[in-house]
Amino acid sequence: MTAYDAIVLAGGAAKRLGGADKPGLQVGGRALLDRVLAACSDAGTTVVVGGRRPTVRAVTWAREEPQGGGPLAALGAGVRHTAAERLLVLSADLPFLGADTVGSLLAAAGRGDLEGAVCTDQAGRDQPLVAVYRAEPLRRELALLAAEHGGLAGLPLRLLTHELRLSRVAADPLASFDCDTWEDIASARARIREHGTVLDEWITAVKNELGIELDVDTAVLLDLARDAAHGVARPAAPLTTFLVGYAAAKASGDGGGPEAVAEAARKAAALALRWADETGTP
Repeated sequence: MTAYDAIVLAGGAAKRLGGADKPGLQVGGRALLDRVLAACSDAGTTVVVGGRRPTVRAVTWAREEPQGGGPLAALGAGVRHTAAERLLVLSADLPFLGADTVGSLLAAAGRGDLEGAVCTDQAGRDQPLVAVYRAEPLRRELALLAAEHGGLAGLPLRLLTHELRLSRVAADPLASFDCDTWEDIASARARIREHGTVLDEWITAVKNELGIELDVDTAVLLDLARDAAHGVARPAAPLTTFLVGYAAAKASGDGGGPEAVAEAARKAAALALRWADETGTP
């Protein structure tokens, strides 16, 4: 993936949430800010503009002047801590943003003489806080706006984006879904519990909680759990998958990884099938 730095805007008064600490609100057991940080985990430098708090990975902290001065002031504060040629700019309340959208924006921003790429929502509206900007034009326009208006505080983002040549990226419809109200938070929490996504969300949350970065084929483990439950006994399913994980962890010292999990699962599944076959023996 193209080298880039990330700036995450995590300030604001959250008035529509009654002044709640919006970046710290949890969706699927993870803070909104942590979910956004996971989407840009390969950034060279990640700057979070807002109040300091525990985060899932190390970041550089900054504050806008004055505090509460709005997104342009926050962006100006964040840019000062970056060095990459391309800057990913995100708000901290995007529960469904994924690395695939980040990759699409980076690719689009690198074409021709464009000065960046911005995500568009389902209605075709630009989302300037889900975007990648080339650093030099961004710094130029921020400096011009500050000189013209005597500072960046209180200025709308459209003053910036109207001056830049941007590509539009129609990403996943949920990529730019942000949480401004309690209804938005409730909707996000409900969505991740839908049948088609709940397992992936849960596994991601568990790996985050345990500090595990290993990617595994969940279908393999689910098949193993089924074979153990049906061929041996229902309680055998969770115990067997635990033992497979333990065996894979031991093998990791010898260069194991996802392959070690798959191999351990294969052996355990074969054992479960042999065990089940014996029940038909006269």
